[in-house]
Amino acid sequence: MDKLRELTRNRKRAYTWYQSHGSKGYQAVIDLEAAAYADGALSGKEKELIAVGIAVVVNCESCMQWHIEQAAKRGATLNEVVEAIDVGIEMGGGPATVAARFAMDVMIDVFED
Repeated sequence: MDKLRELTRNRKRAYTWYQSHGSKGYQAVIDLEAAAYADGALSGKEKELIAVGIAVVVNCESCMQWHIEQAAKRGATLNEVVEAIDVGIEMGGGPATVAARFAMDVMIDVFED
């Protein structure tokens, strides 16, 4: 679980650093994220679950961690996250099962600790 804590520290560090240096590009992504995950025709929770599946397909560990945590904060259950990962595995094939192993560690940390 040290890797998860390191990802969180690095994400917070980068956010603070880029904000303090006036990065317009970094801020644009933060603003885009807020708009994209706002409740609309799909709830924010549903959007986070979609992002979990996509994160598995593209094998972005930091993305998996962030979106699993955000989905849980928005009320997603462990079973809902597992199903989102199953969709990612189906879309990504065998290589996505490797990414799903990291997602498993995040789910254990978020839902079982």
